[in-house]
Amino acid sequence: MSEPSQPPAWRRIPEGIAGTAVSAARAAGRVALHPKSTIDRARHLPELVPVLGQAVKPIVTGRMGDWRGEYAYTLGEQAFVYGFPYIYYAQLRHDWVTQPRNPSTVPYAAVNHFWHAERLLDATYRDGGCPNNDTLYSAAWVNLGSEPVILSHPDMGDRYFTFELVGITSDNFDYVGQRTTGSGAGSFALVAPRWEGRLPSGVRRLKKAPSPWILVLGRTLVSGMDDVPRVRELQAQYRLTPLSLFGKQDATVPESREVLTPIPAAEDPLGPWKTLNAMLAENPPPSHHALLLQQFAQIGVGPGLDVEDQPDVVKRSLARAAAVGVPMLRQQILSGDWAHLVHGWRYPPPQMGRFGDDFLKGAADQALIGVAANDPAEAVYLLNFDDADGNKLTSGGRYELHFPGDALPPVDAFWSLTAYGEDMDLIPNPADRYSVGNRSPGLLRDPDGGLTMHLQRESPGQELEANWLPTAEEGTWFVALRMYRPRPEVIDATWECPPLTRIA
Repeated sequence: MSEPSQPPAWRRIPEGIAGTAVSAARAAGRVALHPKSTIDRARHLPELVPVLGQAVKPIVTGRMGDWRGEYAYTLGEQAFVYGFPYIYYAQLRHDWVTQPRNPSTVPYAAVNHFWHAERLLDATYRDGGCPNNDTLYSAAWVNLGSEPVILSHPDMGDRYFTFELVGITSDNFDYVGQRTTGSGAGSFALVAPRWEGRLPSGVRRLKKAPSPWILVLGRTLVSGMDDVPRVRELQAQYRLTPLSLFGKQDATVPESREVLTPIPAAEDPLGPWKTLNAMLAENPPPSHHALLLQQFAQIGVGPGLDVEDQPDVVKRSLARAAAVGVPMLRQQILSGDWAHLVHGWRYPPPQMGRFGDDFLKGAADQALIGVAANDPAEAVYLLNFDDADGNKLTSGGRYELHFPGDALPPVDAFWSLTAYGEDMDLIPNPADRYSVGNRSPGLLRDPDGGLTMHLQRESPGQELEANWLPTAEEGTWFVALRMYRPRPEVIDATWECPPLTRIA
């Protein structure tokens, strides 16, 4: 009997290198934060990954092996940027609906059911995405393909809360919460793009969702550990009810965990493209993208298409494009190109959360960096990777952030400062401190009424610990200043956040 034939060389990518888009994002972060290391690794890429070697060969030699391959590669890069939120969300949806890991902190719930965090996130949560340490999360994947789903919540009093409603491209399309719909008990209709019909009395119609599948991200403010049980009581009253069951006493929402299974690149180098095509069929793109999709169809990318029907030279190029796509997006995030820079702080553009047809920013600066991004009116997150002298924040440094008394972060809800490691996770530390802000107990005020925050690995001393944010023991790190319900001067960047000053 003859030996089984080997797969084409372009399919034989080492498993340790070709992971899913989500795992690749984590690995890419460590590379992107170290430019010299990136260059050193690039010199050895042809030995490690033949596919990536082929990707850089035309640049080095000035020669092109096949114009079809190069055209497919360049078009494939654009298609990957366009489709990354679909690919990423397919993985997140599959994980959160079908893969129980640690349900107290990692989302796990059936379709059209809420998952609720049971405690504030800490360094044991390692899924990236720059999580906050101020609110208890609630999350749900909702399928509006059959009928509307009604989102309900109880009276929330004066507590900050929000439900961010996200389409499959990572753009927000509406909000329910303190800022937008008020704190009183209410019921709100989540409606598919083409649904027409009547809603029950007392149910408020929201803006139509842009896709049949949507993500609901809820955040409920917690005022210290003693407040967690009260927030859990509120979460237990959050509801997602299909329209056909709404108002029926003791109605039980069926549990379904049937969602598309993404194909990891480790199993099939064309897996991301097959996942994308399936997601595009499930969530039809807007009609004004027709011309763009006609271009992508030339390489087998689009709803109802099969990349396996393409010639080998195109398949090779698509595998190359997928292999370097996520590192490219990660580099874009770290470049700060998307932001207005003030004292090292990256102020988001006004389009944040709704980048629309700016596909690069939607893929990198909404989906990849944090699953989704809030509208600036709801929350502004300022990121900073550098000190006042332009040097990277490092484990060996001690830093201060001083807010003058007349220039504290201007918000109508709250603000907090959080540090993250290269993997976009909270930084482990013996004190179990992960954020500091205007709600932190015992904050020590400066003589001018301002606040000085101490960012360093070790405690600054007992008298200053209330103002202390622990940082990384090794490697580089960065900080996020979160401002919920920021005032206009934050959104238009006329309020300038002070720089981080290295003191040792």
